Amino acid sequence: MARITILQNSKDAVDYAAGTTIFSQGDPAEHMFVVVEGAVDMVLNGITVGTAGPGEAFGEMGLIENAPRSATAIATAPSRIVPVDKRRFLFMVTETPNFALQLLAIMAERLRAHNDRLVG
Repeated sequence: MARITILQNSKDAVDYAAGTTIFSQGDPAEHMFVVVEGAVDMVLNGITVGTAGPGEAFGEMGLIENAPRSATAIATAPSRIVPVDKRRFLFMVTETPNFALQLLAIMAERLRAHNDRLVG
């Protein structure tokens, strides 16, 4: 599974207790997030549609699309998470191509898993 490794030692990481809502469906998307430790569920209309673990990103779709959050993100374990705002995101994509490739791989894996669930 693809992982984002560049932010593992970021001093910007924020700690979240299990059960904390990081953002809610419909909220404006001002950040994407990378999980350093813990786990975060993506919940859509009360149904868990995915989980982000260490090295995985979440919230990137709203940031890339400049659209409201399509799901709610809830920490399911004590978690350490790095927020990435639009400016930092654009810098990382242009200056660190490996970050962009890792993010694309994560998004492709999610899409493939979603497609497999639909067919399976």
